[in-house]
Amino acid sequence: MAGRKSPWGGGDKGGPEDSGADGETPGSGSEGEGGEPARGPRNPWLPPEGAPPRRSANLEDLFRPKGGGPRPGGGGGGLGGGFPGLPQRPGGKSWTSIILGGIVVLWLFFSVGHMVGPKEQGIVTTFGSYSHTIGPGVSLTLPWPLQSVDVTDVTSIRRNSIPEDDSEKLMLTSDKNLVDLSYLVRWTIKDLKLYKFRLDDPENTVKEVAEAAMRATVAEVALNDVIGGRGRGMIEQNVRARMQAVLDAYKAGVLIQGVELKKTDPPAKVVTAFQNVNVAQQQAEKYQADARAWAGQVLAIAQGEAAAFDKVYAQYKLAPEVTRRRIYYETMERVLRNNDKVVVESGGVTPYLPLPEVRRKATASEPAPAATATGGQ
Repeated sequence: MAGRKSPWGGGDKGGPEDSGADGETPGSGSEGEGGEPARGPRNPWLPPEGAPPRRSANLEDLFRPKGGGPRPGGGGGGLGGGFPGLPQRPGGKSWTSIILGGIVVLWLFFSVGHMVGPKEQGIVTTFGSYSHTIGPGVSLTLPWPLQSVDVTDVTSIRRNSIPEDDSEKLMLTSDKNLVDLSYLVRWTIKDLKLYKFRLDDPENTVKEVAEAAMRATVAEVALNDVIGGRGRGMIEQNVRARMQAVLDAYKAGVLIQGVELKKTDPPAKVVTAFQNVNVAQQQAEKYQADARAWAGQVLAIAQGEAAAFDKVYAQYKLAPEVTRRRIYYETMERVLRNNDKVVVESGGVTPYLPLPEVRRKATASEPAPAATATGGQ
């Protein structure tokens, strides 16, 4: 290794001639002329002579121009230097504080103040747990994420149509018949806290409770009462009462406003047969009505005759002989009124007097009255 340069020398100006005569490596502690240390090759891992010491890169170097000048916007280093690309404020200050302050003000404005409508209520939660309920108007809460507000309309009536499409919904009646039903349920929110935190899906729960209540109620009513309309009002009231009882037991916070039946038809496969049955029932009802009318007329006539007989009997008790003779004469007059023969009893001889024939001839011989002039006379 004698006569060769060390790659780890202390300087960058040495050459082969700088090495000592005894073969020592320059820069290893030997001295040259004038008492100065020998200079060998420069260490490649050290900075050049006169250069500042190296340091690790930071975030500011990412925004520093390539020429090494100050960043756009000025204002010095650190957070007080402002955002890159923003002009300086008068006096050389940065816009960072103003921008951050505006963001904070907007965040407080939108997360602290809450406007609730006249038909609405709001649920305030603290870290996800229920805190309290706010009513209509302006309310203040802690900023997000400490507290959050969920506003819901609690006054408007919600409507659920069952079934939602025009599909067939068959239910069994008390007389073991099937009926196709569709109905509408109207409800509102009674307690917003229970509505939000008690049930996982309140709207779907209302639909399922309505269907269960409708099936239980229809199972107690006959088919004719469901389709004919006589039991519609009772069905609607019973379904509403059943639904409210079940939802109150669930503590759902829901108030049922009403139930309305929209369609009560027989199944589609038996519509023709059902129509024929209806026609037969209508004819039977018509015949029954005619029979009841005829029976009423006969009864009225019989009651009139009975009343007349009672009057005659009252007179008979007062004067039996006179009443008996009068009844006899009236009966003979009614019997012989249309008789063409009259028999008169006289001294053992029974002559025949054709009185009705004489009367007819006399009537036929009378001249007909002159016709009155009509028209233009």
